Amino acid sequence: MTTPFNFSAGPAMLPRAVLERAQEELRSWRGSGISVMEISHRDPAFMAMAAKAEQDLRDLMTIPENYQVLFMHGGGRGQFSAVPQNIAGPDATVDYLNCGIWSDFAIREAQKYVAKVNVVGGVVDTEQGRAIAAPEQWQVSENAAYFHYCPNETVDGIALHTIPDHLSAPLVADMSSSILSEPLTVEKFGVIYAGAQKNIGPSGFAIAIVRDDLLGHAQQNTSTIMDYTVQAQDRSMYNTPNTWAWYLSGLVFEWLKEQGGVEAIGAINQLKADTLYQYIDSSSFYSNPVHPDFRSKMNVPFLLADPARDGDFLKQAEQQGLLGLKGHRFVGGMRASIYNAMPLAGVEALVAFMREFEQKHS
Repeated sequence: MTTPFNFSAGPAMLPRAVLERAQEELRSWRGSGISVMEISHRDPAFMAMAAKAEQDLRDLMTIPENYQVLFMHGGGRGQFSAVPQNIAGPDATVDYLNCGIWSDFAIREAQKYVAKVNVVGGVVDTEQGRAIAAPEQWQVSENAAYFHYCPNETVDGIALHTIPDHLSAPLVADMSSSILSEPLTVEKFGVIYAGAQKNIGPSGFAIAIVRDDLLGHAQQNTSTIMDYTVQAQDRSMYNTPNTWAWYLSGLVFEWLKEQGGVEAIGAINQLKADTLYQYIDSSSFYSNPVHPDFRSKMNVPFLLADPARDGDFLKQAEQQGLLGLKGHRFVGGMRASIYNAMPLAGVEALVAFMREFEQKHS
């Protein structure tokens, strides 16, 4: 088998150059004779590396000075509980736009910590596929502590490409599967968070970008390890951080800079998505269930006209080195996740296989 292309939704593929460098440095980081996983997080060399990783992320996303960048535990699910505990009181009302399965999980978690979770709207079925209800249909609260949404739903392949910046409440976004995939105006958000295992690094790690005025409001019983203010004061080192994940994330940030930053990678991501969607739309053998205006650039679900052929499709795709294409267990079908690390060649190889499979079975 040639080098495979991994279309898994997460943990997802990392840039090959990053893996090769990590492999080279694994047993002797910077000539020290020990691994980065063995060095103290308080060691000046590690702290310098951590500071550079933060600065590289700030550069890539143009993060203003009045935002804290926190490297935290628990992935995106950890942030589902961290957000309400940090920026809403127990008697508060919070607004959530339900864009799909991960939004639903975030809503359920928030319900544990605040008096009222108001679901303002969500996914609707249209003649052209699944979409997100228009903003004028949202039932927004007058006094919400924050407004939460997920710009890109990994499972459903649904994305909201416009930022809902017309709201008075601070905007909170779960960008686990879209962070660093295209340019973004950070100033429009109160909190941006992301599980790392899609566009950043290893699973179990998370990044939270928090505006300064939202610090200092944590609920009394908030776990100290999830307290944004504590983590900001201690430069994300209140406890021993995931040093390996922080290191790998830093390598990914360096790699992104080498590619030309988020503007350059965003153009490539658009081309990858266009290549795949155009083929699906041209075929009667495959279909995508999402309205064209709400299609994800990162996660492309598709269905075969005959679901009985799903098993053969996956088996033959794997034989061709096209891995991780099985759809989420909640929705079935297929899903190609084409994050930053996926090269255009991978999408082209997938389309070539899909065309060949269609020709054989039509």
